[in-house]
Amino acid sequence: MMNELFSQAGLSLNDEIKKKLSTYSQFLVEYNEKVNLTAITDSKDIIIKHFIDSILPLNLVEFPHGASLIDVGTGAGFPSLPMKIYRDDLKITMLDSLRKRLDFLEQLCIRTETGDVEFIHSRAEDGGKNDDLREKFDIATARAVANLRELSEYCLPYVKVGGMFVALKARDTEQEIAQAQNAISTLGGQVDDVIPYKLPTDEERTLVIIKKISQTPTRYPRNSARISKKPL
Repeated sequence: MMNELFSQAGLSLNDEIKKKLSTYSQFLVEYNEKVNLTAITDSKDIIIKHFIDSILPLNLVEFPHGASLIDVGTGAGFPSLPMKIYRDDLKITMLDSLRKRLDFLEQLCIRTETGDVEFIHSRAEDGGKNDDLREKFDIATARAVANLRELSEYCLPYVKVGGMFVALKARDTEQEIAQAQNAISTLGGQVDDVIPYKLPTDEERTLVIIKKISQTPTRYPRNSARISKKPL
């Protein structure tokens, strides 16, 4: 089934990647019984809505070889860990505010023999103020339901000038992007591309690519209460 679904999405799949993703799927369902990681537990849905949705951006956007990538609010590892399994050259940092999620991801990386991965236990706005993380990454990713205005303040501080923030969104992002323009420019970004795509189920998705063109002012990111109450 995995081979067929990946083929429908225009993605190649070798035995090693398939084995690692199968382990990922099984362990996700198993671990989800004690820690709430995902509402998606059907194996086909995991392949399409988690794995393929996470990996397709690698076919749609140029991720430089060996690029450093931080996944902000990684949750159960999407999109960064499927990306890493598919493109082992990427250097992945997974940041999340819940230790239980990172415990799952650490165990999963051992099970799938996936190395060169760093785990950061932090709130997104705190990590963005950390000198060890701030403007240190070629790419930041987020696959979150938060509005792009708020996501940009959480994610752009991690991206070095010349890098990019890749936001994985649902369909109909035009209004959301328009509302986020002030936040994006204030934080040193510029919308570089908006790429619609479809999953094998024909569900519509959108990638919003934001180029980092100047440094983020030091006062950002603000604390989460300020971000939600007074969005840029």
